[in-house]
Amino acid sequence: MSLNWKEIDRVLGELDLAGAQIQGAWQSAFDVLGLKVYKRGAEGRKGATRQILIALSPGACRLHETYGAFPKSAKPLRFAQFLSSRLVNGWIQEAVQLGDDRIVRLTVRRGEERFRLYVRLWSNAANVVATDDSGAVLDAMRRLPKRGEVSGGRYAPEKGSPAPREGKPREYEVRDLPPAQGALPFNAAVDAFYAEHGSALSLEALREQARRECEGSVGRLRAALGRLRDKEKDFADSGRLREYGDIILANIARVTAGDEWLEADDFFAGAGSAASIRIKLDRDLSPSANAELYYAQHGKARKGLADVRREIESGEREIEALEGRLAALLEETNPLVLARLVRGGSAAGKPRAASGKGKKRPGLTFQCGDWLVLVGRDAEENDALLRRHVKGGDLWLHARDFAGSYVFVKQRAGKSFPLETMLDAGNLAIFYSKGRNSAEGDLFYTQVKHLRRAKNGPKGLVIPTQEKNLRVRLDAQRLRRLEGCRVE
Repeated sequence: MSLNWKEIDRVLGELDLAGAQIQGAWQSAFDVLGLKVYKRGAEGRKGATRQILIALSPGACRLHETYGAFPKSAKPLRFAQFLSSRLVNGWIQEAVQLGDDRIVRLTVRRGEERFRLYVRLWSNAANVVATDDSGAVLDAMRRLPKRGEVSGGRYAPEKGSPAPREGKPREYEVRDLPPAQGALPFNAAVDAFYAEHGSALSLEALREQARRECEGSVGRLRAALGRLRDKEKDFADSGRLREYGDIILANIARVTAGDEWLEADDFFAGAGSAASIRIKLDRDLSPSANAELYYAQHGKARKGLADVRREIESGEREIEALEGRLAALLEETNPLVLARLVRGGSAAGKPRAASGKGKKRPGLTFQCGDWLVLVGRDAEENDALLRRHVKGGDLWLHARDFAGSYVFVKQRAGKSFPLETMLDAGNLAIFYSKGRNSAEGDLFYTQVKHLRRAKNGPKGLVIPTQEKNLRVRLDAQRLRRLEGCRVE
């Protein structure tokens, strides 16, 4: 449950923000804002520094002082950067609630400029809107064009609010929240209560989310390891394939064109054994070609066995890292820190980085503006990128008529792949292929989810579906620019 208007009044009364200076602004998530304020003490008394938490989480909208460490986002978020540039070092002239509407107005003066920061604590439409003195919107924590809450819009809730409810305020009471350990202020009780029961920002909900995501990832990894171990067992028995080839060659005179099976003595069964064996043949191949086919399958299985065992070891390390991360998350007692850890790429997403921390991504990496482009230069790198570094929504490009690199453009949420980025990736795909000297060529491109591995094909070989064509001419100027975008 969000704070009601009477509770907001009590919080503001305790905070006494008028005359305080805003010394910092941070966001730990898109819906959590923190302000660091300092107010001088009266008549030589020591001043006080407070951390003000503003949470827009549905069902837990609130504004109050928070006493734990306030984490910063790994990547600076837009609204906090705006506040840092325009309001930080300004002085709060007033901090009031507009009637019983659960809208708090902070009036801030910095130099000759005056701003208003409106904190609307409505569960289904919470927002923080910064305006100038005339009500013109400078920025909003949540940009809502339909409400006009975007830069250049107008926001003045004082003018748009209904007439005051004279003598009929909304029927709410200040809840009797259990006080925090050894803390008497109402702000401390609110902070402690929401740390445990604050909907999406409560410790209980965040721990359950972390447990669900980590355990789900562990379950999927264990299932994948089961399949890999089955494959390991098959590959470990690959010596039998070589023996099939030897038996075919030893009985080559008994095989005629069009035979589908060879029945012969199994001289690998051991001394004194009279066991016989039945070997499947390809009717369209000669006896020697059938033997070569089994030898080739044996060679591939031997090589595949080493790869499968490496993948099993990697999967076991990843499971260990996930379980260790979950244990660390469950021990965290600050809900804001826990929310940043869980939401920062998801609880299940971090361990992969942890397990491979310090390891260089295979191939080449290019930062083309806001888009990340990955290039695998050979079959090993192509396969490694496909297995561990790309997802279904990422874009795959490959030269149509030449052997060469796989190029991937990492997807961005809610964004389509721009033509310029596709041309960058296309130039890389042609440049790192055997068609480089042709100066131009056609490309396949499709999303990774539309690729399927070629059965019994070489490592990294995929068959695209729903692919489209892009013709690219190598651009020397573009390639020089891309060289400067390489990420080491």
